[in-house]
Amino acid sequence: MSVLAVVAAIAIGSYLAFTPKNISASKSFNLEDMPAEIVQQNHKGKDEAEIYLAGGCFWGTEFLMRNVPGVISVEVGYSNGSTRNPTYHDVCNNSGHAESAHVIYNPDGITLPRLLDIYYQSIDPTFVNHQGNDHGVQYRTGIYFSNPADEKIIKNSLSNLQSSFFNPVVVECEPIKNFYRAEEEHQEYLYKNPNGYCHVSRSLIDEQAKINAAREFPNKDFSRGATYGKPNKKVLDKLSDLQRSVTQEAATEPPYKNEYNDESREGIYVDVTNGQPLFVSTDKFDSGCGWPAFSKPIDKNLLVERKDLSFGMERIEIRAKASGAHLGHVFDDGPADKGGLRYCINSASLRFISRDKMPEEGYGDWLDLFKH
Repeated sequence: MSVLAVVAAIAIGSYLAFTPKNISASKSFNLEDMPAEIVQQNHKGKDEAEIYLAGGCFWGTEFLMRNVPGVISVEVGYSNGSTRNPTYHDVCNNSGHAESAHVIYNPDGITLPRLLDIYYQSIDPTFVNHQGNDHGVQYRTGIYFSNPADEKIIKNSLSNLQSSFFNPVVVECEPIKNFYRAEEEHQEYLYKNPNGYCHVSRSLIDEQAKINAAREFPNKDFSRGATYGKPNKKVLDKLSDLQRSVTQEAATEPPYKNEYNDESREGIYVDVTNGQPLFVSTDKFDSGCGWPAFSKPIDKNLLVERKDLSFGMERIEIRAKASGAHLGHVFDDGPADKGGLRYCINSASLRFISRDKMPEEGYGDWLDLFKH
């Protein structure tokens, strides 16, 4: 094969690997084959916007979206299927509809890109017809729009999302063709059934709820639901050279000669750039690798995995989803009785807060991590 052919093959392969795929493998029909009908109770008002989000079981998607600041109303239903007026039974038996949340929001309170960023944290965008414990056509992921101007925004957002994943992002991006409001028993399901099944991370829902409450009650301290975003320049300037190099440039600190390799006290390890709790001491173990090692994070949804081919190796890099900070890598050589994973994390990307100091540092709400 010529050099030119090799280069072309690599270019094509890279394009296919890193371009979002609008995969509709769950459906054997086109938008044109679907009935065009919108049956909903909520209607957007002047200066309001709407979007339809399919993210697995709609109970969790609704519960999350109701707690997002800037969201006005949410109702659940069935989107873009092949039949009219489906029941929940129909949808569970391959009617082709996606369980969806119809979200009306105030664009001045939250932008569509920000709303989508929160939605992405509630799903694995690389799974087809599968989220959490649920499998089936109705559990596919999709973003369905009624405003044609939103299509470009959504596709740009999905393209940015793809940069965080090696596997193809398979979230559908389509116009909303039909939506049928679900039966009343499914509306506000998790408010009626607080212990009901929810595939969405409770910490993500809790974070949004506390942010929302903090807007209404600005003088209250909502430590567990604090807003954890990307650090600004002022914050980054306060980091040491090593911390900045590790978190912002994906450098690796020296093994053994780092702050937390030998740390054995009870406590939590937070993102050094924004303070978000990421790991707890009860999951820390001595791996002998020379860096702090954890069997699992506090919540896997707080992390992003990326394929890392640097230094002639194939590894899985770990970054904090909210801040974008490089943390380290994850390997499959951890203790079998703890899940078999080893999160090998740079001390410089973390700040340790001992259990006895957590209340005064504003992390008292996280003490339940130590309940046995």
